[in-house]
Amino acid sequence: MRAELRVLPTADLGKGGRRGLRGLLDAAFGDFDDASWDHALGGVHVLAGPPEAPVGHAAVVLRRVLHGGVALRTGYVEAVAVHPSLQGRGLGGELMDVVEGLVRGGYRLGALGATERAAPLYRRRGWLEWRGPLAAVTPGGVVDTPDEVGGVHVLPVDAPLDQAEPLICDWRDGELW
Repeated sequence: MRAELRVLPTADLGKGGRRGLRGLLDAAFGDFDDASWDHALGGVHVLAGPPEAPVGHAAVVLRRVLHGGVALRTGYVEAVAVHPSLQGRGLGGELMDVVEGLVRGGYRLGALGATERAAPLYRRRGWLEWRGPLAAVTPGGVVDTPDEVGGVHVLPVDAPLDQAEPLICDWRDGELW
């Protein structure tokens, strides 16, 4: 499937585009909560279909990930979704082609939290499952997040990574990674 894809910042989605996007995410995930919705906003969106009725989506948002004492400008991939009626036809890969270009062109590192179902797609594309320690900067200080090990994937761009050193993400409500 070769879809016409567009890249838009959140500000250009408009009210109808945000409503259409939320509808797609609810249809694709079934349990897409308000915190996850918030995580998907504020960056750039790769959309298949019109913003008011998209059939595919992925977002790249800026996050800071600490590693080895360096705050890495990280393109964090959020809300990768394909309408259930179109899943398995290659649209997710097309979305990721654009996403990976955005990450490689503007960030030192790409990162994402993958479900078990989606992880094989990312690994086939060269994303590496992070097997080192994970943590998050929280209002109470840095907290280890061992439950996330195995779900976080990275796409190194120009940041040297050492799996013995933790990746430490910035704070946000909901799922930290």
